[in-house]
Amino acid sequence: MTSTGPAPANRWLAETGGTTGPEYAARFAELEAAGEDVHGEAAAVDALLPRGARVLDAGCGTGRVALELARRGHLVTGVDVDASMLAEARRADPAAPGEVRWVLGDLLEVGGEDVGAPLDAAVLAGNVLVYLAPGTEAGVVARLAGWLRPGGLLVAGFAADRHVAPADLGRWAAAAGLEPVASWGGWAGEPPGGGWSVQVHRRSS
Repeated sequence: MTSTGPAPANRWLAETGGTTGPEYAARFAELEAAGEDVHGEAAAVDALLPRGARVLDAGCGTGRVALELARRGHLVTGVDVDASMLAEARRADPAAPGEVRWVLGDLLEVGGEDVGAPLDAAVLAGNVLVYLAPGTEAGVVARLAGWLRPGGLLVAGFAADRHVAPADLGRWAAAAGLEPVASWGGWAGEPPGGGWSVQVHRRSS
């Protein structure tokens, strides 16, 4: 019997050690205190959805996007593999038992019941695609697509020059049965072609 060897390491955990949650949360708190708009991703996703949509923030980090979507009236689950980031998300959640359902786990291991499927949208913001374990990206996209209801959206934003190219996501989405809806160069709807890529795909059936 031949061994396939260990599973590839999640790039985020490999780079950060899974300990940077407080630092990450503090950085965005400083930006917000300085008057920066830190909710561009949530605003873009919110504009695509009806009120009360069921949304998965896949790779939710410290919960910035998930909490803002919940504040705008959506039913949100946040999943992340980094316990230090998720601890910050739970700490930032102002309600008890919480406005958002928080799940610690890998996107390839959690189940549809954990994320509240069927979903109106699955969101991959903040370079989540870039930091997945190498070779698992297509599988993650397929898994998220399988949790979408017909007409549900996959919304992903990432640096277009790090590990994943915009064409890669297009290919993975098509293989998962999703059709393209929009492609931008940023969360404010900038023309595509710069250093950032935001893509919206829809499950047709």
